[in-house]
Amino acid sequence: MITSPANPKVKRLVRLRSRRHRDAEGSFLIEGYREIARAAAAGIRIDEVYVCDRLFLGTNEPDLVDRIVASGARCHRLAPEPFRKAAYRDRPEGLLAVAPQFDTGLERLRLPPDPLLLVMEGIEKPGNLGTMLRTADAAGVNAVIVADPTTDPFNPNVVRASLGCVFTVPLAVSTTERTIRWMAEHGIRALVTTPSAPDVYWDSDYSGAGAIVVGSEQYGLSETWLDGRFPMARIPMAGSADSLNAATAAALVLFEALRRRTSGTS
Repeated sequence: MITSPANPKVKRLVRLRSRRHRDAEGSFLIEGYREIARAAAAGIRIDEVYVCDRLFLGTNEPDLVDRIVASGARCHRLAPEPFRKAAYRDRPEGLLAVAPQFDTGLERLRLPPDPLLLVMEGIEKPGNLGTMLRTADAAGVNAVIVADPTTDPFNPNVVRASLGCVFTVPLAVSTTERTIRWMAEHGIRALVTTPSAPDVYWDSDYSGAGAIVVGSEQYGLSETWLDGRFPMARIPMAGSADSLNAATAAALVLFEALRRRTSGTS
């Protein structure tokens, strides 16, 4: 039982909130029952699990811990004070895991015929990146590509905002130029979302292999996407705002794509 917040293991967990330490170690944090359960179900290897049963919210946590330990993870028991120190949530649930960072290369993606992808470029806020992963999962997206990100998918707040969907949707991280080449090689057509587009998004073609491309919160998409090579679409704005939050914009267009593709009116 770890009882001190000054324990070296607790200090290491706190350091893993930093990208520099995550990348140096090649590990990342997963906190919460749903998130850890989805990671385990997706085959993510979990090296360590930190447990404070006094903070459990339900009755299913011990079974999940047993399954993770049976898969080879080391289990550490913590008292409430050091667990709260290690946790990055305001209201910790008593479960925190450490896993090795998994491959995010484009080459890992295995796509069905006529896939639907989400491409996000330059996303800055971990909460938006995580929310878009959760939305992509709900909309049946076949893969997500994070192009030229300023935040990484192993950020604890990405894992939290995605509710563990960072593990359920095939994910790749690359540059914008490499992403465009890869899409061309695989016959995937881009639909670029931008407030300056002449056409509204519900008039777009969502048939076949396609990708919805969404830009950053502050700057939108780079000129690489806006040079005329790709069809563009906008979300009409009836009020004084000229754009929506990136995650909200992605949700609108993705679910329109899902509606059209499932209704046969792409």
